[in-house]
Parts: sequence; C-alpha cells; structure tokens
Amino acid sequence: MMSHGQQTTVVIGAGPAGLTAAYKLSKADKPVVVYEASDVVGGISQTVERDGWRFDIGGHRFFTKVSEVEALWHEILDDDEFLLRPRMSRILYQGTFFDYPLKPFNALKGLGLLEAVRCVASYFWVRVRPPKDQSTFEGWVAARFGWRLYGMFFKTYTEKLWGVPGTEIQADWAAQRIKNLSLGNAIVNALAPKRNQKKITTLIDEFQYPKYGPGMMWERAYELVAKNNGEVVLNTPVETISRDERGAVAVMAQQNGTSERRECDHVISSMPLSELVLLMDPPAPEHVRKAAADLGYRDFLTIALVVPDEDGFPDNWIYVHTPGVHVGRVQNFGQWSPYMVKEGFTCLGLEYFVNEGDELWSAPDDELIELAKRELEMTGLAKAHRVEAGYVVRMPKAYPVYDENYRRNVDTIREWLAAEAPNVHPVGRNGMHKYNNQDHSMFTAMLTVENILAGSNDHDVWSVNVEEEYHEEGEDSSGDSSSDEGSDRPSSEGGGRDAPITPKPRPRSREQMSSPPDS
Repeated sequence: MMSHGQQTTVVIGAGPAGLTAAYKLSKADKPVVVYEASDVVGGISQTVERDGWRFDIGGHRFFTKVSEVEALWHEILDDDEFLLRPRMSRILYQGTFFDYPLKPFNALKGLGLLEAVRCVASYFWVRVRPPKDQSTFEGWVAARFGWRLYGMFFKTYTEKLWGVPGTEIQADWAAQRIKNLSLGNAIVNALAPKRNQKKITTLIDEFQYPKYGPGMMWERAYELVAKNNGEVVLNTPVETISRDERGAVAVMAQQNGTSERRECDHVISSMPLSELVLLMDPPAPEHVRKAAADLGYRDFLTIALVVPDEDGFPDNWIYVHTPGVHVGRVQNFGQWSPYMVKEGFTCLGLEYFVNEGDELWSAPDDELIELAKRELEMTGLAKAHRVEAGYVVRMPKAYPVYDENYRRNVDTIREWLAAEAPNVHPVGRNGMHKYNNQDHSMFTAMLTVENILAGSNDHDVWSVNVEEEYHEEGEDSSGDSSSDEGSDRPSSEGGGRDAPITPKPRPRSREQMSSPPDS
C-alpha cells in the first residue's frame, strides 16, 4: 500500500456523499482523489443549466436535524448564498387542489357534497367488510380511508412512482408515511380535538436553499477540495478495485482512453452498491455477485418547460394524482429561487418515474417535450402554446428499489465486504442502497471519514437514517415527539425515507417506507 505515514483514500463518485468525504479528508491534509464517471459533480443533487435556466433533478430542500451537516452547509457556502424559502406543496386531482399532506376534511370538501358522502359511505363499508389482505399498500390504505379515497389520493401517484400495482407494494410504506391517520380518526379528532388529538404533527413551513440551486453547494465543494490539494477527476469511470488478503489496495480508472492505477489505503464508494461488488478483482464469490446483480433501481426524467411567470403556481411542487397522464410531479423552479429563472418567466419541471431503457426513457427529446406540453395542458396547469422552450434531463439509478430480496442482498454484500474488504466503505444513497436524503448521505460520509482518521469503527454508519420521527416533522407545543408510532418503531437499519417493499409471505417490521421523494 501507498502509505509513507499518510493514508491515501480513493473516493468513487462526486455526489453529496463523495464530495463531503473528499472535503473532510482534504481539510485534514489527507491525500484523497475522487473519480467521477460523468462530466459534472453533485449526482442527483446537481443543478442542471441549459441556456441560462437552472433546474434540479427533483427538488432538494436544505432542512436537517443533523447539526453537523447544517454547519457543513454553511462552511461550504456563505450565509448570504442561502435563501430562506417558504414551503408549499399540494395534490392535484381532476383539476382540484388538495392540501398535502392529505387532510381528510379538506379532501372531502374539495370533492363536493355528493362525492364526500360516497367517500364516507365507502369508509364505513370497509369497516364492515375490510380488505382481506392488509399486508399490501392497497389493502392497508383502503382499510383506513375506504376504496374511493384510496383510488383518488393514493393509488395513481404511488403506482406512477414505483411502476408496480398497489397490490405489490408493502404496507409498511403507508404505515410510516400515513402513520395513525385514517378517515375515522380524523372525524373523531374533529368532533373532540382536545380529548383525542394528543399530538399535532406539522411539516416545516420554510427551508434553506442555495441561490443558484443545490448544485452550487457541490460546485463549491469541488473547488474547495482542489484548494486543499485534493483531486477530483471527472469523466473517469472506475474499472476495477484490486484487493488482496488485506482488502482493497488499488483502484483502476479510465481517463481519456487510458487506464490509471491509484494505490490506496481506503476506498470510499458512493457508486451503486451493485456496481461496486462487480468491479472487485479478484471477483467476489458467485453468491455475492448474484446478490449485487439482483439489486434494482428506479430511474428519473425531468422535462423542464419555460413558461411566462403568470403561468406558474405558488407551490414549490405539485403532486399529480390525476389519472390518464404519465407525469407524477411538477416543480416550479421560480418558487425555489428567483435566481434559477429569467425575469418574467419561470421553469416548470415535469417529473416522470421510469425504468432505464423503457419507452419514455428512450424517446427522443423533442417527443418528450411535446408529451410534457400536452400533459401540462391536460392537468390544467398551463396551456401548451404558452411554452417557450423545453429541456430533457435523464437521471439513471435515482432511487434504490426495495423489493422482497433487497435486504437479504444488501446484508450478503455487507458481510462479504466486512470480511474481505474492510477498508472499502459504502456511503450515500446508492452506495448503501438506502433511500437517504441528501443530509443523511452527507452524514454517512462524515462519520466514515471520522472512522478513517481515528483508525476505528466507532461510528456505525449503517445506522444513519434511523430516526424516531419522520424527517420533516416538528414537535407539538408540549415538546413531545411528533411521531405517532411509539415504541413499535424498530431500531434496525431502514427507516427514514425508504422505498416500497414487495410483500413477503411472512410478517415484516414497520420500518421501510416513507414519503414520496421530494428531496
């Protein structure tokens, strides 16, 4: 190994986790090199710029309960480079807006008297004839809201997001996201609020945001790593990770058509966990490679449409539950920051959840822009002829998929790495195949660097993103936690903002699901 009193670390991936690790190591005067396969930094948290317009891959609010992460944000960017932005998001269903998160009485009012009566009747019917299988997302939600409200406010978006029917999604997602809320509880709480509403859950109503988008944070981090004598090498995919009985000893990366070997003492990897395993040389055992190949991902398309400012809306984003359109969510980047758009105009980001290589992913940009214009008009948000310009951004492996085998696969990989490559440290969302937020991804990198610098494993990095309360929730006036789940919330890995799990025959713990991805 290349030591000479200084530990050399190779970081794979220049997203939030990778650049956080590189910044912390370079700040400690430790040799570090970052290999990034693409030509930009930031990963899914990059800010794309096209013709002077800037837009996110999704929306990335800067809000965290981790004080160390917040301090690092303000260490990388100056305070005056952040804006404090109001938070607003709603659900759009059949031309009507509803509060998000869903408030049953607001929903019933918006649906009108006749449909409200039908929904209440549907709820009382499931009290008499509950769904037989409540281990699925569909059965769990229908049992608590009735079939009509389920069909309107839960089914369409969820199936767009994950690409599978509600009957194939584990109920745990609903259990964590919706918690103890049901139409019945809402009615009781409305009639006797002081006696029955023990806790009032609120969502944050404002958040920090870099003036020019989240990519501004990672572009600056890139500069700071270089200033601290670290290296960040773009357009350089990693080809192999060489190992011996001690663990990883070198990384081979391809740059400008030639391969470069970099000896190392540690590897910090934010690349997809599946790809990390498959790059090992000598190869991992067959059962480990099979576990890696079995990990799945959901991919992402943003189609950004430029419209006059008056055709925008006051929300940061809107969830589209209206059936008959492919779009799942619409961002208004002018509401994130006026610095993202040009005077007199805003940019609407129509988001599509896809699988790499499917019909939408593979369609030409001009066809996708025309689709987005049609769907923008179909939703009633703006007229197609008002669109001035359009841009398409594809992001592979945006969300790690939690199918019925993912936990077993991840555990298999973790156990093998711990035994055969203990100096290889997975971090971040794809690196750990955990549905982390940006702040959680950063924190995994920060703790990993602390372990490396201390020569210990004192921090259990895999426990990051295990919280007793939902990431956005505040506290009620008594100071109690706003979590409704109490002691039946497990303390094992998962939690936070996990994705759906395909139902298994045996019961599963209530730890793996969370809200739609909005950060």
